[in-house]
Amino acid sequence: MSADVDRTIRDVAGRVKADLDRLTAEMTAMFTEVIPEFRHDEEVRRLMIASTASNLTAILDMLMLSISRSDITVPPAAAEYARRFAQHGMSLEALLRAYRLGEHMFMQQTITLLRHSEAGSDLALETTGRIALLVNSYIDQVIEGVIDIYESERRRWDARSDSTRAAQIRAVLDTADLDLAAAEQMLAASLRGWHLAAIVWVGTPAAATTDLLRAGAAMLAAATGKNPLMASVDEQNCWGWISSAGKPSLDADQLERDLRRKPGIRVAIGDPGAGLAGFRQTFRDAQLARNLASVAGPTRPLTLHSRVALASLLVDQLPDTKAWVRRVLGDLMRDDETTARLRETVQTYLDARGSLTDAAARMHVHKNTVHYRIRRAEEVLGHPLTVNRLEIEVALMVSQQLGLGQAEGRREQAATSPRSGDSA
Repeated sequence: MSADVDRTIRDVAGRVKADLDRLTAEMTAMFTEVIPEFRHDEEVRRLMIASTASNLTAILDMLMLSISRSDITVPPAAAEYARRFAQHGMSLEALLRAYRLGEHMFMQQTITLLRHSEAGSDLALETTGRIALLVNSYIDQVIEGVIDIYESERRRWDARSDSTRAAQIRAVLDTADLDLAAAEQMLAASLRGWHLAAIVWVGTPAAATTDLLRAGAAMLAAATGKNPLMASVDEQNCWGWISSAGKPSLDADQLERDLRRKPGIRVAIGDPGAGLAGFRQTFRDAQLARNLASVAGPTRPLTLHSRVALASLLVDQLPDTKAWVRRVLGDLMRDDETTARLRETVQTYLDARGSLTDAAARMHVHKNTVHYRIRRAEEVLGHPLTVNRLEIEVALMVSQQLGLGQAEGRREQAATSPRSGDSA
């Protein structure tokens, strides 16, 4: 039976090869219909067709000439298509799915030919099984090569495009006399609408740093519903812009939830800005927010400039800012749980415009509790909240956003605690 199977395989493969153009056209049309990433422009579409035809030809040659699996390699056209797929940022999963769909269609074609052949049912069944095994081994072997080609090209292209894009973005940000048309040409993107800048970074470089930065970019896309213009600027930081005709919308709560599920990634976001000036200003805002986040410590995964704008302006004057906050708040800056609760209550009370009822509702406590804490805070301050009210409100906000009380407390505790090796 083995000789009959081999002969039947060669016969079926020859009949498929005689109709190769039709099968190639049907297969590529199916890819385009089923897989969105395969809807290319004309140049890449021709490369897709050449890739499909080269794989089909290689499979048919393997069946007709009994080529060993060890001799199977990725056809040049298929290799070039995998590289182009990677360069366009399309998913590896889509490419691999096409190989499996193509395998299925090829087997359906051979089964149809065997059904209408003179081979008996036993011979047809054995031939089908043998062809399926050979085709599957080809697909497995080629997929391994395609994955290597795709991932290698993706790394190479990312590194090249990121370095080029980062240089172009820096030029757009820093060149004062650059006009809108020249900036758009440099970035190959429209700058006429609204922009929202983000800085994504990780605390310390690690083997998975690139994956973390990409995950952060994906979270930003999910929270805005748009793909950002991204550029990695070094091994720990990448910049991104969300652009749209109207003001970009950001689901900050979703973004913060996503970030907390993936510790190690931090994001700072600027305020929306329009046009070339807005493209630059929103990035400066994001830089200010990132600087503040770095001072405040790693507990905050997301920092919005809109929420920390005033405090972010004071980061470069941190010693003077800290001294001023200490003068205004005095012992209300102590780093213990009770005093922290007093600060929170005073801040909520002032934000509620002095309403005990409103403050109590916001804090989910009884009104008398708020009243007691306010009186206790005034005792600590040494004067009523109506004295220097604006300074107190600003000092509380700045200390909370910069983490000044917590940082001071930790340093004071470290200074007074016995060092390792000292006698207790």
